[in-house]
Amino acid sequence: MNQPFIDLLTPFLPNLGDRPLTEDSRLHDLGMNSMKAIDLLFAIEDGLGVSLPDEDLNDATFATAGSLWAAVRRAQGAVEPDDRAAA
Repeated sequence: MNQPFIDLLTPFLPNLGDRPLTEDSRLHDLGMNSMKAIDLLFAIEDGLGVSLPDEDLNDATFATAGSLWAAVRRAQGAVEPDDRAAA
């Protein structure tokens, strides 16, 4: 995860507090809900200039910071679809 992604994601996680955001951080546990996920999706599109494909708009993608980061990287073209397990 890079700093711009962390900076974009952090305001959507009211329960994060002073804890560091890691790839294993569970977004739901940190306060993410379906309404915030929609707002976050728009923020990702505007702030990072990517649009997540429909197949990535699911609970698994928004489960952890790392799973969301992997989807963003795929949308940026940094990871080939066949490399999803390694992302």
